[in-house]
Amino acid sequence: MPRQNATELLKLAPGILLTNAGGDGHAEQIFLRGFDAREGQDVEVTAAGVPVNEAGNLHGNGYADLHFIIPELVDSLRVVEGPFDPHQGNFAVAGSAAYSLGLAKRGLTAKYTTGSFGTQRMLLTWGPGGESNHTFAGAELFAADGFGQNRASKRGSAMAQYEGKLGARGTWRAGAQAYSNVYKSAGVLRAVDVDRDVVGFYDTYDKRQGGDSARYSTWADLETKTAGNTILRQQVFFIMRDMRLTENFTGFLLDVQQAQQSPHAQRGDLFDLHVDSQTFGAKGSARWRTKALGQPQELELGYYARHDKTHSTQQRIDAVTTVPYRTETDLDSRLADIGLFGDVGLRPFSWLNLRGGVRGDLVTFDVLDNCAQKTVRQPSPGNPPGDASCLSQQDLGRYRDPNERRATSAIAVLPRGSILVGPFTGFTMSASLGRGIRSIDPVYINQDLATPFASITAGEVGVSYVRDVHDVELSARSLFFQTHVDRDLIFSETAGRALLANGTTRTGWVGAVRATGAWFDEAAHLTLVRSTFDDTGFLVPYVPDVVLRSDTSVHHDLPLKIADTPLFGAISAGVTYVGRRALPFGERSNTIFTLDTSATIAWRSYEVGLIATNLFDRRYRLSEFNYASDFRNESQPTLVPARHFTAGAPRGLFLTLAVSFGGP
Repeated sequence: MPRQNATELLKLAPGILLTNAGGDGHAEQIFLRGFDAREGQDVEVTAAGVPVNEAGNLHGNGYADLHFIIPELVDSLRVVEGPFDPHQGNFAVAGSAAYSLGLAKRGLTAKYTTGSFGTQRMLLTWGPGGESNHTFAGAELFAADGFGQNRASKRGSAMAQYEGKLGARGTWRAGAQAYSNVYKSAGVLRAVDVDRDVVGFYDTYDKRQGGDSARYSTWADLETKTAGNTILRQQVFFIMRDMRLTENFTGFLLDVQQAQQSPHAQRGDLFDLHVDSQTFGAKGSARWRTKALGQPQELELGYYARHDKTHSTQQRIDAVTTVPYRTETDLDSRLADIGLFGDVGLRPFSWLNLRGGVRGDLVTFDVLDNCAQKTVRQPSPGNPPGDASCLSQQDLGRYRDPNERRATSAIAVLPRGSILVGPFTGFTMSASLGRGIRSIDPVYINQDLATPFASITAGEVGVSYVRDVHDVELSARSLFFQTHVDRDLIFSETAGRALLANGTTRTGWVGAVRATGAWFDEAAHLTLVRSTFDDTGFLVPYVPDVVLRSDTSVHHDLPLKIADTPLFGAISAGVTYVGRRALPFGERSNTIFTLDTSATIAWRSYEVGLIATNLFDRRYRLSEFNYASDFRNESQPTLVPARHFTAGAPRGLFLTLAVSFGGP
């Protein structure tokens, strides 16, 4: 299936579900192995080895916006489920995803896409002949009106990389990218308002919702092989990133009149969040390979160093004047993450593979809270705080500066290991155990906090099968997994982001099968999971207990020639089924079922494609919530929890035209 953005490539991995309640420019929400990873908080993501997760992002610590990656420039995607690889660092709770960049098609390619919802996309890629696939350049422009109300978006992205030789045994790479987007968001709707025709299924309550973001980064890599059969790798990177987001989940509910404030009605719950960050870092490793006991043996030692400097603010916006009336958060944070790891691959026998090692990370925080004092007990009668947000007095009216600095640090030691037994007639049995961490949001940092991260313990056992059957490559696997997090993150509608909660445990099963032949490719996977809180046993909200995905493609030369060259045709289909998700207060969401299809015809340097998303035009709720809200600004609103949802896209039809010049 053609992918509209790089995030959608993750759907090929077993158990992954993607949703997006924030709009086309907002990072996708990722579900994996029973985790509502929100926008990346529980999945470590890299592109060309450069980290994508944003440490210290107020909207979501670990926020991973992948829209800057042009999908045609993705060479491969490696998804590792669970924290079982010593290379995995911060945010690898449910797993990790590594995008490798490259362009197989040489020459200049121009592509244009148009279709439903006013969609327009222009793409140029260039792969100079005689260079490797890792030398490329590409740029795209995208604009769409979006379906329904308030879903328009625009973006532009450019990426380039060059790979050269480093002596007789090595290579070097240098790359850069630039990306910017602006988008609108429809936000949530109350289901009862849709049922009563107060609003339409694809409407919005507040057209001020939306956002914008930008990312600029550069990186450089070295890789060489010594005469002693050791592979040395080194990378440095620098990232500049900023984003703004305005959302309203509750309408007019949170602005309660306080005694010291001037008299006011509810002014609205729309929040305006801004994050500005700079990241720089380096990583390197040395991998030694030898042969002992007649089998290959490996040892790798490496390091990782990263520093993030972030400024975050969140304010509430008046619905009438559109100016801020309260500052909720104003943080300057510094996060350092320095890690060392050792990775060993031992084969005592041809049928026994022992892999694993240990990783150690030092995580340090330095946070300046510019709005540390928000409330006062017994304020000064001569100088009451009034409507101010960041106060310069403490209890009993004593003066203080409104800011406060907090710092802490800790070291995490993370052992990880796997054992593989086989293959025996194609079957391989495996077991893995590992620990991981997720650094916590800077807003929770206290002076000398003992552990500024959540700890993860995970394990899995399973069996896989790989074999060629009559010219068909067949692979299948079945595994059971369990993951425990001592401090989880759960979405809060009042904060508009995930907040710290108690410990949780996920227990589940994953089954996957893939069959690849000369003219077809079929991949299907099913995930069953139960996610519960450790203290109450209640289900973790928003996590689907069933995710089923199937991707099918058929491709072959057609029995039709033009100028002695046959036409090449391909058709594909992607089916997604999502079971009911647990919601707060014992509720359950609806199920989701969608079918996407595509067809492509290519001749020499020309290609025409047709894509249909949600082919059956099913009206479905992409995300569902259950909480109290008031979007009518009533004088006495009900506080009874009600069903809210964001709408999934209706059927979309898109035409793609492509032409290539100068390629082989």
